[in-house]
Amino acid sequence: MEWVWALVLLAALGSGSAERDCRVSSFRVKENFDKARFSGIWYAIAKKDPEGLFLQDNIIAEFSVDEKGHMSATAKGRVRILSNWEVCADMVGTFTDTEDPAKFKMKYWGVASFLQRGNDDHWIIDTDYDTFALQYSCRLQNLDGTCADSYSFVFSRDPNGLTPETRRLVRQRQEELCLERQYRWIEHNDLPVGISFGSVFDSGFFPFFIFSETI
Repeated sequence: MEWVWALVLLAALGSGSAERDCRVSSFRVKENFDKARFSGIWYAIAKKDPEGLFLQDNIIAEFSVDEKGHMSATAKGRVRILSNWEVCADMVGTFTDTEDPAKFKMKYWGVASFLQRGNDDHWIIDTDYDTFALQYSCRLQNLDGTCADSYSFVFSRDPNGLTPETRRLVRQRQEELCLERQYRWIEHNDLPVGISFGSVFDSGFFPFFIFSETI
């Protein structure tokens, strides 16, 4: 009789897995997203990394909207290169609207001209504008429509983090992105200071090939 219950349990688990849709096209984003309300300073408090070089910690982004309704952003954070060498990165991004107000194409580049640049999808999965935001980007999709290379940020207006209730909501949305347990918390112990990309580059020995991967 025990094996019968085991089969029932496996069938139930299999049914739950089958109902879960991890195709990028199925992911819900923020309805009626308002760029103006979203503008201002956001602190990245958790992130899921993509492949390659990526901002490590102390990540602060500021979004703004001009008089024509175009959104742009600046960001800074610490980057670790050569295993244990930490330097600071200043990035700039501009956003192109799509048919969905919560889905953008984000063109970004480093303030230093030799930094990598790119053009990624930038989706606002959820936000209440005043306390939290969950961002998602898929750089490469598998043939079945699931994501092969993605990154995601959990943003907070407060560098000290989110309330337990808000964290539960964010975890639920992370599960909908099929990214549960793939995030790590980000430290905010100081603004990136010290060695900058420019000063290292000017010294004449900076390894240019470091930026063959996208930041």
